[in-house]
Amino acid sequence: MQQSAVPELAHAHTRPIHWLATATALAGVMALSSALQPDAARAAQSGPESRPAPAAVAAPDPTEVDLPLECGPVDIVIKKKASGDLDGDGRPETVAVAHCDSSMGTPPDGVYVLTRSTDAAKPRVVATLVAPKDRKTVSDFAVRDAAVTATLHGYSSADVPNCCPDVTDDAKWQWKNGAFVRSAPAGTQSV
Repeated sequence: MQQSAVPELAHAHTRPIHWLATATALAGVMALSSALQPDAARAAQSGPESRPAPAAVAAPDPTEVDLPLECGPVDIVIKKKASGDLDGDGRPETVAVAHCDSSMGTPPDGVYVLTRSTDAAKPRVVATLVAPKDRKTVSDFAVRDAAVTATLHGYSSADVPNCCPDVTDDAKWQWKNGAFVRSAPAGTQSV
């Protein structure tokens, strides 16, 4: 073993006073760091981006809802359905196109928006976009980019038979200020 050219340093040996000084310095750093921490009330951000994420909720199933259709002895037919977050709350809504099962003619469609809250076991209807009493049938139905779009086929008068709609209207609904607002591009109605 080779001898060190530097004599052994006296302060290289730990003594109780060294441990006491280290412990005192560490306690001072801990006390100072806890005093400089921001309190919890000011550390939290506010605003919509800081809201807690909503609980995961499955998109409502239209077969679990009592749709406001008067069908008498015949069944309700769910013609089409699509889901998406329409109101920006992070939970999906389902839009269902439904009508009464009819063996003759073209039954009018209803378009319904369904939702399920985190505490409710059963989904519910929150909006009727197209009521069956309006005598419309629906095609080209979709839910995209927080909007519902559809082509509505209707009648120019009560004299037009149910089999043969003679008016076509493109429609779009979006959630604005607490309600679904319908809009349609200019010039989309045709006869």
